Amino acid sequence: MLDVHNTVEKFQAISLIDMEHVSLMNRIDTKFIGSSDNLSLVLNELVDEYKILEIDNCRVFPYKTEYFDTKEFRMYEDHQNGKLNRYKVRKREYVHAKQQYLEVKFKTNKGRTIKNRIKRDNEEFSFTDHEHDFLQNHSPFEGQDLESKLFNHFKRITLVGKTERVTIDFDLAFKDPEDDISISFPEIFILELKQEKFTLGSTVQKVLKENKIRSQSFSKYCMGTASINKEVKSNMLKQKFNLIKKIKAEFEN
Repeated sequence: MLDVHNTVEKFQAISLIDMEHVSLMNRIDTKFIGSSDNLSLVLNELVDEYKILEIDNCRVFPYKTEYFDTKEFRMYEDHQNGKLNRYKVRKREYVHAKQQYLEVKFKTNKGRTIKNRIKRDNEEFSFTDHEHDFLQNHSPFEGQDLESKLFNHFKRITLVGKTERVTIDFDLAFKDPEDDISISFPEIFILELKQEKFTLGSTVQKVLKENKIRSQSFSKYCMGTASINKEVKSNMLKQKFNLIKKIKAEFEN
């Protein structure tokens, strides 16, 4: 990934404050899965059209996530069954900024993603009273019914355009909260285009098409859970796993 760290230095920097115009907490997401071998090439073709988030001279940020679900994996099952109006509950740590948030993501039946979050100072698993209220107000779930199901960490690059934001996640790894089972996917990157409304023709879409990288639905929570927990239903993810296997075979050659 040395090429990637060199490539990000070519972008013009933007601060958190200056990118508030694309906070996009209510948005349309489009995801793409690419080979890590091509990440530097893709980035090079975006240098002139996007700025890059920089904080304290850092442009590649480590993230940690803890996902919560019911004992029966209801949120996972809702996603697998293609249910609309579904939820995801997670604790996300922005390692570089030393900040944690409890987040609820809601995918509407119109294909929009709505994210709500509150800052989290509690290091323990148990939710505070304020967090219980937050979960009640923004999801159909009670805090006492949720369990820690999956740990995830990755690195992220954030690019900012005039009306859209692009996140690129790589070095994905997952771990079971209770067992030593873990898995990583160094061979892929996940690019997510975030727009207020879906539009074609942005530079990143053109670059990805030219590099034969097509849009694919992808859930870190679902892929990680299915990878380390063989008891959950995962037939709907077979195509994704086959794609990753194909990319991995090319990556290792």
